[in-house]
Amino acid sequence: LAMHLMSVQAIKGVEIGIGFEVANNQGSVVMDEIYYDDESGIKRKTNHLGGIEGGMTTGEELVIRCAMKPIPTLYKPLKSININTLESYCASIERSDNCAVPACSVVCENVVAFVICKYFLDKIGGDNLNDLKSNYNSYIKRLGDRGWKR
Repeated sequence: LAMHLMSVQAIKGVEIGIGFEVANNQGSVVMDEIYYDDESGIKRKTNHLGGIEGGMTTGEELVIRCAMKPIPTLYKPLKSININTLESYCASIERSDNCAVPACSVVCENVVAFVICKYFLDKIGGDNLNDLKSNYNSYIKRLGDRGWKR
């Protein structure tokens, strides 16, 4: 997920769960304790790791944050160079949009959905919707036969 999100133009950082904050904490604070009860099955008490541990989902909610660079055109233009003459000049003001975050969040949300869907199809398989539903139901039944709860 992080790799695919980093491929989105203007994304400069991806954080899963508490992300870089893990470096400032002890493992006893960061790790999500596992517990079991008959009603919910296996669960985590917290979700500091953002639903991903060891590259796999834990079954908890995925928490992903992306850092996006600001729009590159400023009303106080930065200096640049003319690539043909190598002479210095001030960049021109050409854009008027002031926030691309809402649009970028839609793109990132769809990137996450696409990646999850791709791996779901890789795991479950099927050439059409009926095969996919049948394969999924068989997979869930096998998990239930092993004692796993949804």
